[in-house]
Amino acid sequence: MHEQKHKIVEIKDLKDMLKKSGELYGDRPAYKFKTDVEGKFDIITHKEFRDMVDALGTAFIKLGLKGKRIAVISENRYEWGLSYLATVCGTGLVVPLDKSLPENEIKSLIERSEAEAICYSQKYDETMKRLKAEGVGKLKHLISMDLPNHEDGVYSLKELLEKGKNLIAEGDRSFIDADIDAEAMDMMLFTSGTTSTSKAVELSHRIICANLMDIASVLEINEKDTMLSFLPMHHAFECTVGFLYPLYKGTAVAFCEGIKHIADNLKEYKISVMVSVPILFENMYRKLLKGIEKKGKLETVKKGVKISNVLSKLHIDVRKQLFKEIHEILGGKVRLFVSGAAGLDPEVEKGYNELGIRLIQGYGLTETAPVVAANTDFKYRLRFSRTNLPKSRRKNCKS
Repeated sequence: MHEQKHKIVEIKDLKDMLKKSGELYGDRPAYKFKTDVEGKFDIITHKEFRDMVDALGTAFIKLGLKGKRIAVISENRYEWGLSYLATVCGTGLVVPLDKSLPENEIKSLIERSEAEAICYSQKYDETMKRLKAEGVGKLKHLISMDLPNHEDGVYSLKELLEKGKNLIAEGDRSFIDADIDAEAMDMMLFTSGTTSTSKAVELSHRIICANLMDIASVLEINEKDTMLSFLPMHHAFECTVGFLYPLYKGTAVAFCEGIKHIADNLKEYKISVMVSVPILFENMYRKLLKGIEKKGKLETVKKGVKISNVLSKLHIDVRKQLFKEIHEILGGKVRLFVSGAAGLDPEVEKGYNELGIRLIQGYGLTETAPVVAANTDFKYRLRFSRTNLPKSRRKNCKS
């Protein structure tokens, strides 16, 4: 039987992705930020973000970084993605670093990667100044995401943006017209090093774009969605699915303010899609059940699940109506949760889906950029643990 697939936009590299998706979704929000007025957001559109990429990339080249390696380290924020794309779409090779690393490991990775510049947030000011003063590796340029102006030998990313805009206005097309070798290593990611010293993983435009197109062919996220960014952006999972995929599909992204703020952020930003790890979805689900139980409605919900399961066999879906109160707890807009990086409790996966909140999980690894397999819009299979497998299938099951 021929497998169903969504129509996709063919892309050859990330620069091509930004151009083609920008033409389709330029006026749509790419990033949302809270303001002092409840329910009102500051917006960066997809076109504005792409213009920023061109400006920063042009400024990078003017700094002498063409063909060089540029590291990036910060909390999740749009400047992280801006630095990443301004590097790989015409300047050089990007090295995303784990924001939770201690100073000695950051030093080691800067040396090993041979990065000549690093873009970072205020948190790392003192660390970067020390490393540069020590003459670590090839590090020459410090670029702060937060400084308003060039200061004490540290470049301001905001100032570089303005410089790049001016250069483009004067006719500089060194970044805009730069050719991309889709097969070359333009991304150097470091594994967590759980079994030994962290290892460098080399990725190319081609493998990432293949991943984006494959995901888009089987899982629909679109320009009407708003995604909550929670996982660290240096992880391959978040980088591809939570950062690059929304840019490809015209989706808006809002940055989570921290694990304690997830419930509020889901409501405030009217989040419809979230990508995360099993422990988060499992904890959220158990809190939901506890809340329902405290209100004395657990048995009512269980009966509702039985009714909806019967109706679903007749292709009648009443879950959103039956469990409206539960959906409202999650902001009322959530339609898709995507889980990865570890095995998800099958009872939790089953539970969310029975309540009408679609939760799917996938498998991947950094070396594959990263998605290898996942449930899709066309095929869904619940992963069973050994304890809930039929007895006839348990004998040789080790998981």
